[in-house]
This record gives sequence, C-alpha cells and structure tokens, in this order.
Amino acid sequence: QLQLVESGGGLVQPGGSLRLSCAASGFTLDYYAIGWFRQAPGKEREGVSCTSSSGGVTNYADSVKGRFTISRDNAKNTVYLQMNSLKPEDTAVYYCATRESGCSGYIQEYDYWGQGTQVTVSS
Repeated sequence: QLQLVESGGGLVQPGGSLRLSCAASGFTLDYYAIGWFRQAPGKEREGVSCTSSSGGVTNYADSVKGRFTISRDNAKNTVYLQMNSLKPEDTAVYYCATRESGCSGYIQEYDYWGQGTQVTVSS
C-alpha cells in the first residue's frame, strides 16, 4: 500500500522551530518531486515548498523564503521541512505530496498525499 506519513507538527511559540518529516512506505521517493503544502482554517490549500527528485531544485513560497528549508534523504525515503522563525500565520495543517514530473505550482498535479500534521504557532 502506497502511503505518505507526515510527522513533527505541534505547538510552538512565535520565533520557534519545528522540523516536519514526510516518510513514504510502499514505494520509493527517489523518482518523485515532493511538495509541502498547508491549509489554514477557512483558507485554501497553498504550496509552501517543493524539491525535485534529486534535491537539486528547490523552491519556496514568498511567505516562507529565508525561514523554511526543504531537504530530502532518499536513503531514508524521507523529505523534511525545517521551519524556523515561525509566525502565527504559519499555523495550518501541513501536507506532503508527490509528483512524478518535477515540481509544479498546481496542487491538482500532485498524486499521492499524506494525512497532514498540525502546526500551531501561538504564545
């Protein structure tokens, strides 16, 4: 069974850090671009970051540039999102998803999705 599982979310104070993980089971992530997305209550899901299959290409939403870092460890079949200097507006459920043909700005082009992990930034 193909599955993506996000973990690492939680409650953190403004200015704090979290590292999210996206682990795959039932398939290898080596050939997939991986995107991180988030959805806040009452808002549409939005792209946060993406990494190509090799990790050689990464991109970020303007709102997280300089604060978030995406990385991947194909040996562990896992992709990470390091989130620093967190702000209350980063509060959302964070999802990872796969795409076979490189990163895309279109959410509907991503194939497999995890169940999400909640990130809450609050004092």
